[in-house]
Amino acid sequence: MASWSPDTPCSCDCFVSVPPASAIPAVIFAKNSDRPREEVQEVVFVPAGTHVPGSRLQCTYIEVEQVSKTHAVILSRPSWLWGAEMGANEHGVCIGNEAVWTKEPVGTGEALLGMDLLRLALERGSSAQEALHVITGLLERYGQGGSCWEDPMPFCYHNTFLLADRTEAWVLETAGRLWAAQRIQEGAHNISNQLSIGTDISAEHPELRPHAQAQGWWGGQGAFDFAQTFSLTQQPVRMEAAKARFRAGRELLQQRQGGITAEVMMGILRSKESGICMDSGGFRTTASMVSVLPQDPTQPCVHFLTATPDPSRSVFKPFIFGVGAAQVPQVLSPTFGAQDPARSLPRFQTQVDRRHALYRGHQVALGLMESEQDRGQQLRQKQRDLEQEGLEAVRGLLAREWAPRPQELGGLFQAFVEKESWAYA
Repeated sequence: MASWSPDTPCSCDCFVSVPPASAIPAVIFAKNSDRPREEVQEVVFVPAGTHVPGSRLQCTYIEVEQVSKTHAVILSRPSWLWGAEMGANEHGVCIGNEAVWTKEPVGTGEALLGMDLLRLALERGSSAQEALHVITGLLERYGQGGSCWEDPMPFCYHNTFLLADRTEAWVLETAGRLWAAQRIQEGAHNISNQLSIGTDISAEHPELRPHAQAQGWWGGQGAFDFAQTFSLTQQPVRMEAAKARFRAGRELLQQRQGGITAEVMMGILRSKESGICMDSGGFRTTASMVSVLPQDPTQPCVHFLTATPDPSRSVFKPFIFGVGAAQVPQVLSPTFGAQDPARSLPRFQTQVDRRHALYRGHQVALGLMESEQDRGQQLRQKQRDLEQEGLEAVRGLLAREWAPRPQELGGLFQAFVEKESWAYA
Protein backbone atom coordinates (compact mmCIF):
# COMPACT_ATOMS: atom_id res chain seq x y z
CA MET A 1 0.00 0.00 0.00
CA ALA A 2 1.21 3.49 -0.79
CA SER A 3 3.18 5.31 1.87
CA TRP A 4 1.63 8.43 3.29
CA SER A 5 3.22 11.87 3.29
CA PRO A 6 1.75 15.19 4.45
CA ASP A 7 0.94 16.05 0.85
CA THR A 8 -0.77 12.77 -0.06
CA PRO A 9 -4.21 13.64 -1.47
CA CYS A 10 -6.66 12.13 1.01
CA SER A 11 -10.26 13.02 0.37
CA CYS A 12 -13.96 12.32 0.62
CA ASP A 13 -17.01 14.32 -0.41
CA CYS A 14 -20.48 14.31 1.18
CA PHE A 15 -23.59 16.01 -0.18
CA VAL A 16 -27.14 16.56 0.99
CA SER A 17 -30.22 18.16 -0.53
CA VAL A 18 -33.12 19.17 1.71
CA PRO A 19 -36.36 20.42 0.10
CA PRO A 20 -36.94 22.76 -1.64
CA ALA A 21 -33.52 21.99 -3.18
CA SER A 22 -34.68 18.45 -4.02
CA ALA A 23 -36.89 17.81 -7.04
CA ILE A 24 -39.14 15.57 -4.94
CA PRO A 25 -40.31 15.86 -1.30
CA ALA A 26 -37.31 13.96 0.02
CA VAL A 27 -33.92 14.54 1.57
CA ILE A 28 -31.20 13.19 -0.73
CA PHE A 29 -27.82 12.15 0.70
CA ALA A 30 -24.64 11.20 -1.21
CA LYS A 31 -21.03 10.32 -0.51
CA ASN A 32 -17.86 9.28 -2.31
CA SER A 33 -15.44 7.38 -0.08
CA ASP A 34 -11.87 8.15 -1.21
CA ARG A 35 -9.36 5.74 0.27
CA PRO A 36 -6.07 3.95 -0.57
CA ARG A 37 -6.60 2.63 -4.08
CA GLU A 38 -6.07 -1.06 -3.26
CA GLU A 39 -8.39 -1.04 -0.26
CA VAL A 40 -11.58 -3.11 -0.65
CA GLN A 41 -14.94 -1.85 0.57
CA GLU A 42 -17.66 -4.34 1.40
CA VAL A 43 -21.38 -3.76 1.94
CA VAL A 44 -22.52 -5.24 5.25
CA PHE A 45 -26.08 -5.69 6.53
CA VAL A 46 -26.45 -5.95 10.30
CA PRO A 47 -29.96 -6.77 11.61
CA ALA A 48 -31.48 -5.06 14.64
CA GLY A 49 -30.44 -6.65 17.91
CA THR A 50 -31.02 -6.86 21.66
CA HIS A 51 -28.05 -7.15 24.00
CA VAL A 52 -27.30 -8.25 27.54
CA PRO A 53 -27.10 -5.30 29.95
CA GLY A 54 -23.51 -4.46 30.81
CA SER A 55 -22.04 -6.31 27.84
CA ARG A 56 -19.05 -4.97 25.95
CA LEU A 57 -18.68 -4.28 22.22
CA GLN A 58 -15.40 -4.69 20.36
CA CYS A 59 -14.89 -1.91 17.81
CA THR A 60 -11.83 -1.64 15.53
CA TYR A 61 -9.30 -1.09 18.32
CA ILE A 62 -11.10 -0.68 21.66
CA GLU A 63 -14.16 -1.94 23.50
CA VAL A 64 -17.12 0.24 24.48
CA GLU A 65 -20.25 -0.44 26.50
CA GLN A 66 -23.03 -1.99 24.44
CA VAL A 67 -26.59 -0.65 24.58
CA SER A 68 -29.69 -2.80 25.13
CA LYS A 69 -31.08 -2.37 21.58
CA THR A 70 -29.44 -1.59 18.24
CA HIS A 71 -31.04 -0.66 14.91
CA ALA A 72 -30.64 -2.57 11.65
CA VAL A 73 -27.96 -0.95 9.45
CA ILE A 74 -26.52 -1.18 5.95
CA LEU A 75 -22.84 -0.21 5.86
CA SER A 76 -20.21 0.48 3.20
CA ARG A 77 -16.93 -0.10 4.98
CA PRO A 78 -13.24 -0.81 4.44
CA SER A 79 -13.27 -4.56 4.97
CA TRP A 80 -10.48 -4.63 7.58
CA LEU A 81 -12.26 -2.54 10.23
CA TRP A 82 -15.40 -2.62 12.37
CA GLY A 83 -16.91 0.78 11.56
CA ALA A 84 -17.97 2.25 8.22
CA GLU A 85 -17.27 5.10 5.80
CA MET A 86 -20.98 5.59 5.16
CA GLY A 87 -24.26 3.89 5.81
CA ALA A 88 -27.89 4.07 6.83
CA ASN A 89 -30.22 2.58 9.39
CA GLU A 90 -33.79 1.29 9.35
CA HIS A 91 -35.12 4.65 10.59
CA GLY A 92 -33.85 6.56 7.55
CA VAL A 93 -30.73 8.03 9.15
CA CYS A 94 -27.68 8.34 6.84
CA ILE A 95 -24.15 9.34 7.85
CA GLY A 96 -20.88 9.94 5.98
CA ASN A 97 -17.57 10.98 7.53
CA GLU A 98 -14.52 12.90 6.32
CA ALA A 99 -10.93 13.22 7.46
CA VAL A 100 -9.94 16.61 8.83
CA TRP A 101 -6.82 18.15 10.39
CA THR A 102 -7.05 21.13 12.77
CA LYS A 103 -4.94 23.02 15.28
CA GLU A 104 -5.76 20.31 17.81
CA PRO A 105 -3.01 17.65 17.62
CA VAL A 106 -3.89 14.25 16.19
CA GLY A 107 -2.71 11.46 18.49
CA THR A 108 -1.64 8.01 17.31
CA GLY A 109 -3.04 6.24 20.38
CA GLU A 110 -5.81 3.75 19.70
CA ALA A 111 -9.32 4.94 20.50
CA LEU A 112 -12.52 5.07 18.42
CA LEU A 113 -12.04 5.69 14.71
CA GLY A 114 -14.37 8.21 13.12
CA MET A 115 -15.71 5.24 11.16
CA ASP A 116 -16.49 3.44 14.44
CA LEU A 117 -18.36 6.52 15.68
CA LEU A 118 -20.36 6.54 12.44
CA ARG A 119 -21.50 2.93 12.82
CA LEU A 120 -22.26 3.33 16.52
CA ALA A 121 -24.40 6.38 15.74
CA LEU A 122 -26.37 4.49 13.07
CA GLU A 123 -26.93 1.54 15.40
CA ARG A 124 -28.10 3.76 18.26
CA GLY A 125 -29.72 6.89 16.75
CA SER A 126 -33.27 7.01 15.35
CA SER A 127 -32.87 10.56 13.94
CA ALA A 128 -29.98 12.63 12.62
CA GLN A 129 -29.95 14.76 15.77
CA GLU A 130 -30.04 11.71 18.03
CA ALA A 131 -27.17 10.13 16.06
CA LEU A 132 -25.19 13.36 16.50
CA HIS A 133 -25.65 13.14 20.27
CA VAL A 134 -24.44 9.53 20.18
CA ILE A 135 -21.22 10.61 18.44
CA THR A 136 -20.53 13.55 20.75
CA GLY A 137 -21.21 11.47 23.86
CA LEU A 138 -18.85 8.69 22.75
CA LEU A 139 -16.27 11.24 21.65
CA GLU A 140 -16.30 12.78 25.12
CA ARG A 141 -15.98 9.41 26.84
CA TYR A 142 -13.55 7.51 24.60
CA GLY A 143 -11.93 10.05 22.28
CA GLN A 144 -10.96 9.44 18.65
CA GLY A 145 -7.70 8.01 17.39
CA GLY A 146 -5.80 5.14 15.82
CA SER A 147 -4.49 4.44 12.35
CA CYS A 148 -7.09 4.69 9.61
CA TRP A 149 -5.46 2.48 7.00
CA GLU A 150 -3.79 -0.92 6.59
CA ASP A 151 -0.16 0.05 6.82
CA PRO A 152 2.58 -0.17 9.48
CA MET A 153 3.02 3.59 9.12
CA PRO A 154 0.14 5.20 11.07
CA PHE A 155 -2.25 7.52 9.25
CA CYS A 156 -4.47 9.39 11.73
CA TYR A 157 -7.00 12.19 11.52
CA HIS A 158 -9.99 13.77 13.21
CA ASN A 159 -13.41 13.68 11.62
CA THR A 160 -16.30 15.67 10.25
CA PHE A 161 -19.71 14.09 9.67
CA LEU A 162 -22.76 14.77 7.53
CA LEU A 163 -25.90 13.27 9.10
CA ALA A 164 -29.32 13.23 7.43
CA ASP A 165 -32.81 11.87 8.01
CA ARG A 166 -36.22 12.36 6.40
CA THR A 167 -36.61 15.95 7.60
CA GLU A 168 -33.20 17.60 8.03
CA ALA A 169 -29.43 17.28 8.06
CA TRP A 170 -26.61 18.16 10.46
CA VAL A 171 -22.93 18.89 9.91
CA LEU A 172 -20.77 17.83 12.86
CA GLU A 173 -17.11 18.90 12.87
CA THR A 174 -14.60 17.77 15.48
CA ALA A 175 -11.20 18.77 16.78
CA GLY A 176 -10.06 16.13 19.27
CA ARG A 177 -12.89 15.85 21.81
CA LEU A 178 -14.21 19.31 20.92
CA TRP A 179 -16.92 19.85 18.31
CA ALA A 180 -19.36 22.22 16.64
CA ALA A 181 -22.56 21.38 14.78
CA GLN A 182 -24.74 23.13 12.21
CA ARG A 183 -28.37 22.27 11.49
CA ILE A 184 -29.55 22.29 7.85
CA GLN A 185 -33.32 22.50 7.42
CA GLU A 186 -33.44 23.50 3.74
CA GLY A 187 -31.19 23.82 0.69
CA ALA A 188 -28.16 21.89 -0.55
CA HIS A 189 -24.91 21.47 1.37
CA ASN A 190 -21.57 19.67 0.98
CA ILE A 191 -18.44 18.97 3.03
CA SER A 192 -14.93 18.09 1.82
CA ASN A 193 -12.08 17.38 4.27
CA GLN A 194 -12.03 20.79 5.90
CA LEU A 195 -13.80 22.74 8.59
CA SER A 196 -16.80 24.52 7.09
CA ILE A 197 -18.86 25.73 10.06
CA GLY A 198 -18.31 29.45 10.57
CA THR A 199 -20.44 31.55 12.91
CA ASP A 200 -23.68 29.65 12.18
CA ILE A 201 -23.28 27.19 15.06
CA SER A 202 -26.40 25.34 16.21
CA ALA A 203 -24.72 23.34 19.01
CA GLU A 204 -21.20 23.03 20.41
CA HIS A 205 -19.02 21.44 23.07
CA PRO A 206 -19.26 23.56 26.28
CA GLU A 207 -15.46 23.93 26.41
CA LEU A 208 -15.06 24.89 22.73
CA ARG A 209 -14.78 28.67 23.17
CA PRO A 210 -12.94 28.62 26.53
CA HIS A 211 -10.36 26.26 25.03
CA ALA A 212 -9.91 28.44 21.94
CA GLN A 213 -9.47 31.48 24.14
CA ALA A 214 -6.99 29.73 26.45
CA GLN A 215 -4.90 28.70 23.42
CA GLY A 216 -4.84 32.28 22.12
CA TRP A 217 -6.80 31.35 18.97
CA TRP A 218 -9.80 33.57 19.82
CA GLY A 219 -9.88 36.82 21.75
CA GLY A 220 -13.13 36.09 23.57
CA GLN A 221 -15.00 39.07 22.12
CA GLY A 222 -17.13 39.36 19.01
CA ALA A 223 -18.28 36.65 16.63
CA PHE A 224 -16.84 33.16 17.05
CA ASP A 225 -15.99 31.52 13.72
CA PHE A 226 -15.27 27.83 14.33
CA ALA A 227 -13.57 27.12 11.00
CA GLN A 228 -11.43 30.24 11.16
CA THR A 229 -10.46 29.60 14.78
CA PHE A 230 -9.58 25.90 14.57
CA SER A 231 -8.28 25.52 10.98
CA LEU A 232 -4.53 25.19 10.50
CA THR A 233 -2.85 28.53 9.76
CA GLN A 234 -0.75 26.99 7.00
CA GLN A 235 -2.79 24.44 5.11
CA PRO A 236 -0.99 21.38 3.66
CA VAL A 237 -1.48 20.53 -0.01
CA ARG A 238 -4.14 17.94 0.78
CA MET A 239 -6.31 20.60 2.45
CA GLU A 240 -5.88 23.07 -0.41
CA ALA A 241 -7.05 20.36 -2.83
CA ALA A 242 -10.08 19.80 -0.59
CA LYS A 243 -10.98 23.51 -0.88
CA ALA A 244 -11.09 23.23 -4.67
CA ARG A 245 -13.31 20.13 -4.47
CA PHE A 246 -15.56 21.81 -1.92
CA ARG A 247 -16.07 24.83 -4.20
CA ALA A 248 -16.69 22.60 -7.24
CA GLY A 249 -19.18 20.47 -5.31
CA ARG A 250 -21.04 23.52 -4.04
CA GLU A 251 -21.25 24.91 -7.56
CA LEU A 252 -22.57 21.61 -8.95
CA LEU A 253 -25.27 21.58 -6.28
CA GLN A 254 -26.21 25.22 -6.90
CA GLN A 255 -26.59 24.56 -10.62
CA ARG A 256 -29.32 22.02 -9.86
CA GLN A 257 -31.07 23.74 -6.93
CA GLY A 258 -34.72 22.74 -6.93
CA GLY A 259 -34.09 19.84 -9.28
CA ILE A 260 -31.77 17.57 -7.31
CA THR A 261 -32.57 13.86 -7.65
CA ALA A 262 -30.73 10.61 -6.96
CA GLU A 263 -29.50 10.67 -10.57
CA VAL A 264 -28.18 14.22 -10.17
CA MET A 265 -26.26 13.16 -7.05
CA MET A 266 -24.85 10.14 -8.91
CA GLY A 267 -23.68 12.48 -11.66
CA ILE A 268 -21.93 14.71 -9.13
CA LEU A 269 -20.18 11.71 -7.57
CA ARG A 270 -18.98 10.74 -11.06
CA SER A 271 -17.45 14.17 -11.76
CA LYS A 272 -13.78 13.60 -12.59
CA GLU A 273 -13.01 17.17 -13.70
CA SER A 274 -13.76 18.47 -10.21
CA GLY A 275 -11.74 15.74 -8.51
CA ILE A 276 -14.87 14.50 -6.71
CA CYS A 277 -14.51 11.18 -8.52
CA MET A 278 -10.90 10.70 -7.48
CA ASP A 279 -7.92 8.73 -8.76
CA SER A 280 -4.70 10.39 -7.68
CA GLY A 281 -1.56 9.81 -5.64
CA GLY A 282 -2.35 6.28 -4.52
CA PHE A 283 -5.91 7.18 -3.53
CA ARG A 284 -9.18 6.75 -5.41
CA THR A 285 -12.92 6.64 -4.88
CA THR A 286 -13.31 3.11 -3.52
CA ALA A 287 -17.10 3.11 -3.00
CA SER A 288 -20.11 5.42 -3.35
CA MET A 289 -23.59 5.80 -1.92
CA VAL A 290 -26.74 7.83 -2.68
CA SER A 291 -29.86 7.73 -0.49
CA VAL A 292 -33.41 9.00 -1.03
CA LEU A 293 -35.22 9.73 2.23
CA PRO A 294 -38.88 10.62 1.52
CA GLN A 295 -40.53 13.07 3.91
CA ASP A 296 -43.65 10.88 3.81
CA PRO A 297 -43.00 8.27 6.54
CA THR A 298 -45.21 5.73 4.75
CA GLN A 299 -42.73 5.57 1.86
CA PRO A 300 -39.53 3.53 2.16
CA CYS A 301 -36.06 5.07 2.16
CA VAL A 302 -33.88 3.83 -0.69
CA HIS A 303 -30.09 3.50 -0.49
CA PHE A 304 -28.04 3.03 -3.67
CA LEU A 305 -24.60 1.47 -3.08
CA THR A 306 -21.84 0.53 -5.53
CA ALA A 307 -19.66 -1.88 -3.44
CA THR A 308 -16.99 -1.27 -6.11
CA PRO A 309 -14.51 1.53 -6.89
CA ASP A 310 -14.83 4.38 -9.40
CA PRO A 311 -18.52 5.39 -9.59
CA SER A 312 -18.04 6.51 -13.21
CA ARG A 313 -17.66 2.80 -14.06
CA SER A 314 -19.80 1.23 -11.33
CA VAL A 315 -23.47 0.44 -10.78
CA PHE A 316 -25.52 2.11 -8.04
CA LYS A 317 -27.77 -0.71 -6.77
CA PRO A 318 -30.88 -0.09 -4.59
CA PHE A 319 -31.18 -1.40 -1.03
CA ILE A 320 -34.38 -1.12 1.01
CA PHE A 321 -34.86 -2.28 4.60
CA GLY A 322 -37.58 -4.89 4.70
CA VAL A 323 -38.63 -8.37 5.73
CA GLY A 324 -36.27 -10.08 3.29
CA ALA A 325 -33.24 -7.87 3.89
CA ALA A 326 -30.15 -10.00 4.52
CA GLN A 327 -26.42 -10.08 3.94
CA VAL A 328 -25.53 -10.41 0.25
CA PRO A 329 -22.57 -12.83 0.10
CA GLN A 330 -21.13 -11.47 -3.17
CA VAL A 331 -20.25 -8.14 -1.50
CA LEU A 332 -18.87 -9.59 1.75
CA SER A 333 -15.08 -9.90 2.04
CA PRO A 334 -13.36 -12.99 3.42
CA THR A 335 -12.42 -13.00 7.11
CA PHE A 336 -9.14 -14.10 8.70
CA GLY A 337 -9.98 -14.38 12.39
CA ALA A 338 -7.21 -13.89 14.93
CA GLN A 339 -4.65 -14.07 12.11
CA ASP A 340 -5.99 -10.91 10.50
CA PRO A 341 -3.10 -8.41 10.30
CA ALA A 342 -5.52 -5.72 11.56
CA ARG A 343 -6.01 -7.74 14.78
CA SER A 344 -2.65 -9.36 15.48
CA LEU A 345 0.03 -7.23 17.19
CA PRO A 346 2.00 -5.42 15.94
CA ARG A 347 -0.69 -4.54 13.42
CA PHE A 348 -0.50 -4.44 9.62
CA GLN A 349 2.78 -6.35 9.23
CA THR A 350 1.40 -8.44 6.37
CA GLN A 351 -1.29 -8.06 3.73
CA VAL A 352 -4.20 -10.35 2.85
CA ASP A 353 -6.54 -10.54 -0.12
CA ARG A 354 -9.83 -9.00 0.99
CA ARG A 355 -11.52 -8.85 -2.42
CA HIS A 356 -15.12 -10.04 -2.45
CA ALA A 357 -16.73 -11.76 -5.43
CA LEU A 358 -18.33 -8.65 -6.98
CA TYR A 359 -15.09 -6.68 -6.55
CA ARG A 360 -13.18 -9.40 -8.45
CA GLY A 361 -15.69 -9.39 -11.30
CA HIS A 362 -15.63 -5.61 -11.43
CA GLN A 363 -11.81 -5.63 -11.62
CA VAL A 364 -11.99 -7.83 -14.71
CA ALA A 365 -14.63 -5.55 -16.22
CA LEU A 366 -12.47 -2.45 -15.60
CA GLY A 367 -9.55 -4.16 -17.30
CA LEU A 368 -11.68 -4.89 -20.36
CA MET A 369 -12.99 -1.32 -20.44
CA GLU A 370 -9.40 -0.09 -20.57
CA SER A 371 -7.93 -2.67 -22.98
CA GLU A 372 -10.71 -3.83 -25.32
CA GLN A 373 -12.77 -0.98 -26.73
CA ASP A 374 -15.72 -2.98 -28.09
CA ARG A 375 -16.15 -5.33 -25.12
CA GLY A 376 -15.50 -2.46 -22.73
CA GLN A 377 -18.26 -0.38 -24.30
CA GLN A 378 -20.63 -3.34 -24.13
CA LEU A 379 -19.92 -3.82 -20.43
CA ARG A 380 -20.34 -0.12 -19.70
CA GLN A 381 -23.70 -0.18 -21.49
CA LYS A 382 -24.78 -3.17 -19.41
CA GLN A 383 -23.86 -1.20 -16.29
CA ARG A 384 -25.93 1.80 -17.44
CA ASP A 385 -28.91 -0.38 -18.33
CA LEU A 386 -28.82 -2.17 -14.98
CA GLU A 387 -28.58 1.07 -13.03
CA GLN A 388 -31.45 2.56 -15.03
CA GLU A 389 -33.54 -0.51 -14.25
CA GLY A 390 -32.96 0.10 -10.54
CA LEU A 391 -33.77 3.81 -10.81
CA GLU A 392 -36.99 3.06 -12.72
CA ALA A 393 -38.04 0.50 -10.11
CA VAL A 394 -37.50 3.04 -7.33
CA ARG A 395 -39.36 5.76 -9.23
CA GLY A 396 -42.32 3.41 -9.65
CA LEU A 397 -42.19 2.46 -5.98
CA LEU A 398 -42.16 6.07 -4.73
CA ALA A 399 -44.91 7.04 -7.20
CA ARG A 400 -46.95 4.08 -5.85
CA GLU A 401 -47.08 2.57 -9.34
CA TRP A 402 -45.30 -0.56 -8.15
CA ALA A 403 -46.37 -2.39 -5.00
CA PRO A 404 -44.00 -5.31 -4.44
CA ARG A 405 -44.33 -7.83 -1.64
CA PRO A 406 -42.24 -6.94 1.46
CA GLN A 407 -39.98 -9.95 0.82
CA GLU A 408 -39.32 -8.67 -2.70
CA LEU A 409 -38.35 -5.22 -1.41
CA GLY A 410 -35.92 -6.67 1.12
CA GLY A 411 -34.29 -8.79 -1.59
CA LEU A 412 -33.90 -5.95 -4.10
CA PHE A 413 -30.19 -5.34 -3.46
CA GLN A 414 -29.45 -9.07 -3.70
CA ALA A 415 -31.24 -9.25 -7.06
CA PHE A 416 -29.24 -6.36 -8.53
CA VAL A 417 -25.91 -7.64 -7.20
CA GLU A 418 -26.62 -10.98 -8.88
CA LYS A 419 -27.51 -9.26 -12.17
CA GLU A 420 -24.28 -7.26 -12.06
CA SER A 421 -22.28 -10.41 -11.29
CA TRP A 422 -23.84 -12.15 -14.28
CA ALA A 423 -22.93 -9.21 -16.50
CA TYR A 424 -19.26 -9.64 -15.57
CA ALA A 425 -19.26 -13.45 -15.76
